[in-house]
Amino acid sequence: QVQLVESGGGLVQAGGSLRLSCVASGRTFSRYTMGWFRRAPGKEREFVAALTRIGGITAYEDSVKGRFAISRDNAKNTMYLQMDSLKPEDTAVYYCAATDKICARTTYDYDYWGPGTQVTVSS
Repeated sequence: QVQLVESGGGLVQAGGSLRLSCVASGRTFSRYTMGWFRRAPGKEREFVAALTRIGGITAYEDSVKGRFAISRDNAKNTMYLQMDSLKPEDTAVYYCAATDKICARTTYDYDYWGPGTQVTVSS
């Protein structure tokens, strides 16, 4: 098993930036494909970005392409989400997740989840 904890959320004005972190503990971090998801008020949890455990391939939801960047530091057991040019519609609780699948873009693909961190973007 792996335990995940997010941090770095907060309140930011539109156009600003935040960097989220996800620290993993437990089993070997490098064996997992990692993902970020978010849930906005009144909406379903949705995919944001993923970084595969093999090849380091990234994938992004269309609305965040060019603004968000996912990365990982296996030596620190940490994954990051750099969020730039933030918009009010990015307001949500952001969750990190882990899976031993190579490619994973849906909530059903992931086995382990953090408790989430709130991101609020004011207009």
